[in-house]
Amino acid sequence: MPLPLRWRLKLDRLRASLSAMFQSKEKQRRPGLCPACGTLVGSSATRCHQCGANLTFSLAAVSRSLSKIMPTTAPVTYFILSVCCLIYGISLLLTMRSGFPTAPQGGGMLSTLFGIGSIASPILIRLGASLPWPIDLVQPWRLVTACFLHANLLHIVFNMWVLIDLAPAIEELYGSPRFFFLYTVCGIGGYLLSGRVGHFSIGASGAIVGLIGVLLAVTYRRGGAGMQQLRTQVYRWIIYLVLWGFFFPGVDNMAHLGGGITGFILAKFMMDRAPAAPSERKRAYALGWAAAVVLLVSFGFMIFRGGQIFLHR
Repeated sequence: MPLPLRWRLKLDRLRASLSAMFQSKEKQRRPGLCPACGTLVGSSATRCHQCGANLTFSLAAVSRSLSKIMPTTAPVTYFILSVCCLIYGISLLLTMRSGFPTAPQGGGMLSTLFGIGSIASPILIRLGASLPWPIDLVQPWRLVTACFLHANLLHIVFNMWVLIDLAPAIEELYGSPRFFFLYTVCGIGGYLLSGRVGHFSIGASGAIVGLIGVLLAVTYRRGGAGMQQLRTQVYRWIIYLVLWGFFFPGVDNMAHLGGGITGFILAKFMMDRAPAAPSERKRAYALGWAAAVVLLVSFGFMIFRGGQIFLHR
């Protein structure tokens, strides 16, 4: 006796679902774009026929994958902002737990203002503050980690405000990988000069002034009314920095000077536009990842050496 039609349909659906569980069907792949040069490549291609980039393991492919979880506008700028805020929060918690004195005793309203959210100097030293030579030369990771440390709430608020106001335009101009390289090297250049003259120093301002040096070089290279107006704004920023360093104690003018000179020199040798050709993109990704490796290694030393000091305190 044949089964009713209703039961046969149910058995067919059950048989289809069981075979789907135990049999893997290969999905049809679609053509894609090369992450390095943007050329349309075949569905089964492993390398780009235009630029030769590996479509799976190249720096461009990894960068494209990371870009999916980053902000679409100025991702490196907001990454730097997030890391600075995160490290400030960690250093503030460590200061509160340590019992070290933070703000100087006494003083007027200005001293009280700078004392809000202050980080103890021993904590800053342990977390990678820039120190006078030869310490910075023996422990070069401090040249990088110091760019992400801040002394108090006013310090980080001012630096992050200037960063957000200035950096996105430069990141758009040079592209995120080269911008990250510029920022990192400018910070290192600032603290090399600061340590050379014997300063204990922290903060992102050396790298930020390096970005001002980059803009100054760009405005001198390009002509036109727009560039002249931008150059006027850069001059205004430089005047503000000089006045700030003259009237407020504790400002590291040598770190500002070193960062500004480094940025100006780098911009003289670097094209002031986003990379266009495949070879330019490869070099840009290489520079960006070199800066990322330097950052990761520096933070690794900060965690390892700082953790050792905390454990042996």
